[in-house]
Amino acid sequence: MALERQVRAKIAAKRDPQQEQEAKEWIESILGRKFPCAFEDYLRDGQVLCELMNKIKPGSINKINTSGGEFKMMENINKFQQALKEYGVADIDVFQTVELWEKKDIGQVITTLFALGRETYRHPEFKGPNLGPKPADECKREFTEEQLKAGQTVIGLQAGSNKGATQAGQNIGASRKILLGK
Repeated sequence: MALERQVRAKIAAKRDPQQEQEAKEWIESILGRKFPCAFEDYLRDGQVLCELMNKIKPGSINKINTSGGEFKMMENINKFQQALKEYGVADIDVFQTVELWEKKDIGQVITTLFALGRETYRHPEFKGPNLGPKPADECKREFTEEQLKAGQTVIGLQAGSNKGATQAGQNIGASRKILLGK
């Protein structure tokens, strides 16, 4: 029992109620309806996520399963994940099916929703609300050969300094003898 409580506490610590509320309100505003139950329960079967993806990019998920048992509901989640990746969300930002289906890591599900919300900024055809901060635009820089060579002669401060460094107290090659008192 104590271990189970520790696991639940660890999972709860990953969740950010403010981000969860923002994601919930974002989904509600896009779908035009309120959540009738707990956030993770409403998302669990993947139907809402598929609807959300179809509102963001119409036709991205052609068939949403509304019945058929656990396998069909988990298939909805997989379809949503595939549509996310095709939309441009990085694979690393996409939660694992089990994290939602078994409610193991709702925090990661929220992270995925924020990644989707950020990706909507890059799609001007989406006219709905965005979620999260706008991604930075590329800031490409060009350097001449002369500038690159000039940088090779400079020792970066990241390397630190050896000022005052000594090997005092380092016992290199000598072993410590520990005597046990009687």
